[in-house]
Amino acid sequence: MVGFGGKQAWLAVAGDDPVALIEALGLRDLGPVPWREGIDLAYLTDDRVAVTPPLPGARDTDWILATGRRLLLPAAPVDVIGLSAALDTEVQFFATHRVTELHRWQRAVGGELVRAFGYVGQTGEVTSWHGEPGPAERDAGLPAELDEDQTILVGEKDVLRVADAWSIDPTALTGRPAPGPLRLGATG
Repeated sequence: MVGFGGKQAWLAVAGDDPVALIEALGLRDLGPVPWREGIDLAYLTDDRVAVTPPLPGARDTDWILATGRRLLLPAAPVDVIGLSAALDTEVQFFATHRVTELHRWQRAVGGELVRAFGYVGQTGEVTSWHGEPGPAERDAGLPAELDEDQTILVGEKDVLRVADAWSIDPTALTGRPAPGPLRLGATG
């Protein structure tokens, strides 16, 4: 497998059907693709999303990861609540971009938003906060509740730690045996 994570956005979806995720994202299924090719396309294009086969992860759950620059685009925001409802499962969203220090994560279960956090380090602004931070977030330095007078510093490694605790740290995939090829989804 080939890992990813830095300067990227991805979804982690509990389940075992990558094609259902591609359809729920409104993408056209381009079929199987080798891991290196799929991850490269996810990083280099705005219209491709690479989707993994089910991978074992946190809480003894299989997770399907979907990644691509398309998921970072403000013009096409990811609706974790809608995806969670449509797929009737847990959906997580992660984004990190170390140039602007944009770091976000969201988690929805059964069509309900459980947790959301967004941060832009360039301005020091917390852009979203919903729900209570869990242990992984507290370990990343988040307070139990948002306080306007408290400085929050979150980095790329914190996003990856939260992803690892909730589902899978995608940077840890590199070199592990692949249970199958990636699938590639495309807009249009």
